[in-house]
Amino acid sequence: MTDQDTDTEAAEENSAAAEAIRILLVEDDPALRLVMRNVMENNEYEVLEADSKVAAESVLQENPDIAAIVLDLGLPPSPHTTAEGLATIRLIVDGLYPAKIVVLTGQDEESSALAAIKEGAFDFLSKPSSSEDILNAVQRAVLFYKKEKTLSEEEGLTKLQINAKVADGLKAVREEAEEKLVRKVLKDTEFNVYQSAAKLGLKRESVYYFLKKFGIKRDDN
Repeated sequence: MTDQDTDTEAAEENSAAAEAIRILLVEDDPALRLVMRNVMENNEYEVLEADSKVAAESVLQENPDIAAIVLDLGLPPSPHTTAEGLATIRLIVDGLYPAKIVVLTGQDEESSALAAIKEGAFDFLSKPSSSEDILNAVQRAVLFYKKEKTLSEEEGLTKLQINAKVADGLKAVREEAEEKLVRKVLKDTEFNVYQSAAKLGLKRESVYYFLKKFGIKRDDN
């Protein structure tokens, strides 16, 4: 191998490292954290870990470009309540970190999830959740993180606005976010489903599903 080949290989590795999507796992159960870490790394995410609000804050300060956070609501020193988890969400939101928060809750699921969404969480999963469900939630969170970053760079928008009230329920909150994103991308591509699917990281069949789900038509404003 020549020096030029070595330099090229090193440059490619550095480029790949720079493009790696960072995920933060905030979970005090080391066994569960290890399982989630393996799943994320097997899907080419760079994984960072924390076992408390304080540790999470430290990681975020050093890595402000984290794309998504998987957060257990039951954290020490109050692992049997949601207080510390909700406080962690507030810390992230108040710190203006752009990461999308996917909450794991095993305590009074509906009320805990609503409280987390109200504080600024992006999505929630109930414990126990399968590795596939957690991965899908993270992929969706990363998708929205990337689109918000693009919108921010192109149009000066800090985030997609979600107008649905928390009182309307979790489904309404998530679906309005989905609809806004799909409509935005379709408009940008002049309703080209193939290009829209590529931008969203979805199959074309999934885009058609969203068109039907939200009643989106080509002549919509």
